Amino acid sequence: MATVEMSFTPLPAHVRTARLVATAVARRSGVDEALLDEVRLAVGEACSRAVEAHQEYCPAEPVRVALTGADGRFEVVVTDTAARGAAAADGTSTGGGAKDGGEAPAGERPAAAGNSSRQAVPAELGLAVIEGLADDVEIARTKAGLSIRMSWPSAASAD
Repeated sequence: MATVEMSFTPLPAHVRTARLVATAVARRSGVDEALLDEVRLAVGEACSRAVEAHQEYCPAEPVRVALTGADGRFEVVVTDTAARGAAAADGTSTGGGAKDGGEAPAGERPAAAGNSSRQAVPAELGLAVIEGLADDVEIARTKAGLSIRMSWPSAASAD
């Protein structure tokens, strides 16, 4: 199956669309019906995190999602381009780590004035939820932002 790529304006309403598309592509890729809720929830969490980061750091930039079903795996990569400047450079870490050799994410967001009510749940909790839902997870921080790669087993595709 070819890769399905989408990008969307960082608005919470678009997260639902991303979840629906991911579920449809996962089903088409042969992901077991019992895993589709996990795919939907993990993609929703990753996209929600990206939307929140974009709204704070780069509201004009789109959130990017790539979905691929090949070689017996269904893979989703959610990428934000919300560079977190000092948070990424100062070496602070959430301590949560990432599965399968992925880079441990740096502190997600410094406590900024006016942001205290938006960060009711620690950012690390969202990453832990994603790691609990996906079969395989890699989290990579770059100077440009954060990339979360998640995958699940799927039936071999003849496409």
